[in-house]
Amino acid sequence: MKELNDDIKKGIFRRVYLLYGQETYLLVQYRKKLCDAIVPPDDSMNRTLFEGSDISEGEVIDLAETMPLFSERRLIILKDSGFFRSAPELLPDYLKNIPDYLTIVFSESEVDKRGRMLKAVKEFGHAAEFVPQSEAILQKWVLKMLGDAGRRITAEDMAYFLSRTGADMGRIYNETDKLIFYTVGKEAVTREDIDAVTGMEAENKIFDLVTAVSMKDRKRAFELYADLLALKEAPMRILYLIGRQYNQMLAAGELSGNGEGVASIAQKMGIQTFVVRKYLSLLPRYTKKQVENILENCIQTEEDVKSGRLSDRLSIELLLISLT
Repeated sequence: MKELNDDIKKGIFRRVYLLYGQETYLLVQYRKKLCDAIVPPDDSMNRTLFEGSDISEGEVIDLAETMPLFSERRLIILKDSGFFRSAPELLPDYLKNIPDYLTIVFSESEVDKRGRMLKAVKEFGHAAEFVPQSEAILQKWVLKMLGDAGRRITAEDMAYFLSRTGADMGRIYNETDKLIFYTVGKEAVTREDIDAVTGMEAENKIFDLVTAVSMKDRKRAFELYADLLALKEAPMRILYLIGRQYNQMLAAGELSGNGEGVASIAQKMGIQTFVVRKYLSLLPRYTKKQVENILENCIQTEEDVKSGRLSDRLSIELLLISLT
């Protein structure tokens, strides 16, 4: 991202850019910032957007060879073109000879890192991957938004807030915005405020369900299962998410047992530190063998559904009964 900021600040742009990665909020922000700096958004004569996987290479190249009108630059934006997953014939070679007046900006959700297109962009332009941000960066970002609105929050409640939102910056932005409006007239944001505004994201509900299971709270577990069904989550996806929680819990426990700290575990597992803390807080309620048995029960439940022995909803209900 530093290279993008430098190019925008200097006003000196490369012939081709690729923006991609899991952190879509940041990607969209930088795409707008970059494209608006190259050619203003109201210059429809010199700024063209192609979107979708049915884009013709020839059409893009024909437009690229058209000189800009009453401007020094022409900008072509391609969103989710699929060119970085397929094997386009013309574009990889064309990127070597892009005209001086042109910049092409690709914005892709999926990229084959072994493909010719990515190699060509790296050689003749710049590829920026947008990855999930660290917990420290997310905290600073939320603190700034809250501070700008005259709100403050404790470190403990900040960690709790992020545990409710997850690491997706788009979701964090929306939930922070809701929190600011909900607390009009207040300075301090409390845990009760956070509970009141943060939505029922499936991943959060699954962790709450696993927590209820660990406490043998059958009533609460079934309430959360009903919430997930109300969120239109398929029973087999719920089963998958339960199994994944326990798999990650087991992995976190093994790394912790080997002397790894929370930050190291998070890095090795590719998850946020607050998620690691969640898992480690539940582990004392289980032995390793008990977690392994739960995973075996999840596998057996899936087999029962696939073989037709049980319906999907009933199979999850029976699983929850056995676990609680």
